[in-house]
Amino acid sequence: MATATVSRRLDKPKGYRSSDAALVMASMDDQSRRLFDEIKDITPDELQWQPHPGMNTIGMLLAHLAIVETWWTMVIVEKAEPASVTPVLGIGDDDDGMPIAEGAAPIALLNGKDLAYYRTLNDKARAYVHKQAAGITDADLDAETVRTRPDGSSVGISGRWYLYHILEHFSGHYGQILLLRHLYRDRAARG
Repeated sequence: MATATVSRRLDKPKGYRSSDAALVMASMDDQSRRLFDEIKDITPDELQWQPHPGMNTIGMLLAHLAIVETWWTMVIVEKAEPASVTPVLGIGDDDDGMPIAEGAAPIALLNGKDLAYYRTLNDKARAYVHKQAAGITDADLDAETVRTRPDGSSVGISGRWYLYHILEHFSGHYGQILLLRHLYRDRAARG
C-alpha cells in the first residue's frame, strides 16, 4: 500500500531586504490564515460574548491584534513618536477596549461588528507591516530603539525582538481566541 507524502512549507515573501524579516512575516501570514479559518463561521454575538464581566471578547482580541502589530511597527520601524494607528486602521489606539477594567462590559464600539470588520482591520494592519518590514535590514534587526516607560525607566528594543514580539503576541492571543470559542460552544451546548 503506497502512502502519499504530505508537504508542509512556509515560503518567504519576495522583496525583503532581511531574510529574518521575511520569515517572520510568512509566519504571521500563516498564523492569520489559520486563525481566520478557525473562526470563519463566528457570529457578531459570539465576537462580543464574555465568559464573565471584565474578560476580553474575541472581537476585542481581534481588534487588539491589528492595533498592536501596527503600533509596534510605527514605533520600531518608522520611529514614530508619538505613534497613532488611526491613519492606518481607521480606529484609535484604545478602540479594542483593552485592558478591560475588572467587572466591565465589552467596549460598546465593537457591538454588532461582524467578522468582515475584523478581517479588514487585520488586512490593513498586515499590509502596513509588510510594507514597513520589507525595508528592514539585518543591521536594523540588531539596532535598538530606546523607549521611555510610563514610570520613567528606559528599555532598549532591538528590531529582532520587535519581530519576535509581534509573532509571539499574535500567537498567544490566537490561543486565547480558541479558548473563548471553546467556552462559548460549551456554554451553548449546556443550554
